[in-house]
Amino acid sequence: MDFSNVQIEPLFEDYVDFETFSKSDFRAVKVLECEAVPKSKKLLKFVLDDGTSLHRTILSGIHEYYEPEELVGKTCIAITNLPPRKMMGIDSEGMLISATHSENGEERLHLLMVDPHIPAGAKLY
Repeated sequence: MDFSNVQIEPLFEDYVDFETFSKSDFRAVKVLECEAVPKSKKLLKFVLDDGTSLHRTILSGIHEYYEPEELVGKTCIAITNLPPRKMMGIDSEGMLISATHSENGEERLHLLMVDPHIPAGAKLY
């Protein structure tokens, strides 16, 4: 791939201590369902297997970059210990991790997807 026209955000200059970092709970999650949120141009609603007996709902503003049906069955990474946040009347229980950059002046986003052999709920360190 040619990355000559790619711009990325600069790295943070401030350090975060290990204790603060270790409070973040990153987990592998399997996309069980994904659908567009009615009356929203950006939001997709994910129903995820997070390795527990309950399913987790996360909303993500990535509809500009993905159609819901192409994400079902994928293994993604989520931070699972953020407090729930209500969006369009739906509680979002975490955040999916994405990578962003600009290419030829246009913003690009890629949802972080990992090896499907990683089980739902696997912790990332």
